[in-house]
Amino acid sequence: MIHLLSKHPFITTRLPLMAAVLIGTMVAVSATSTLAADALEQQQLVEKAKMTVDAFAADPEVGPATREMKGEAKALFIVPQFVRGAFVFGGAGGSGVLIVRDDKTKQWSEPAFYTIGSASFGLQIGGDVSELIFVVRTQKGLEEFYRTDYKLGADASVAMGPVGGGAQMKGITADVVAYAKKKGAFIGMAVDGSSISVSDDANAAYYGKPVRPTDILVKQSVSNPKSADLRNAAAKLMQ
Repeated sequence: MIHLLSKHPFITTRLPLMAAVLIGTMVAVSATSTLAADALEQQQLVEKAKMTVDAFAADPEVGPATREMKGEAKALFIVPQFVRGAFVFGGAGGSGVLIVRDDKTKQWSEPAFYTIGSASFGLQIGGDVSELIFVVRTQKGLEEFYRTDYKLGADASVAMGPVGGGAQMKGITADVVAYAKKKGAFIGMAVDGSSISVSDDANAAYYGKPVRPTDILVKQSVSNPKSADLRNAAAKLMQ
């Protein structure tokens, strides 16, 4: 076989090229499949965020309290699952999406993807899951989301929103106001001091190319029609 190939230099030079093309094709197909899988994962997060908005709208306590912010809300940061796990040293976190309301049209933007996390110390055992909606009420609070990452309570002030009958926003001046579907002191402690970071991989997967939050939320240079239900739900909640 070696003798045969040596008499046909065309074959010997073409084989490495064909192998390279084949490998390149396999890598491209694998990357495309990975991107499609990631896009599906992000779409699932968008759909969960929509379900969270619907749940808040239907809740007789937290719904009206969140809607109380409709005149001030510049953006909503929606975290469908804020998970706590603890055994002495604790932590909490999750993934969420930010949508921004246009000052003129009052329409909600396409979602930008973020992660949120916090750590805590002390004697604690257990775990739980909460649904959170952060109402961004100041320009400073909104601009912090355009950075790579920032910390609630340090870079932007945060407060837990009052819920229940007769809840009023009077006296709350925080940049960001958080509402939770699960009651308890832990939520307030976990939210204050949490780090929020841009998820570049999630944004790229959902929009098919690398994008920054400003591309999505300010320039509006990308779109995904599958986010329509989330945007409509937000409009209904804050109308």
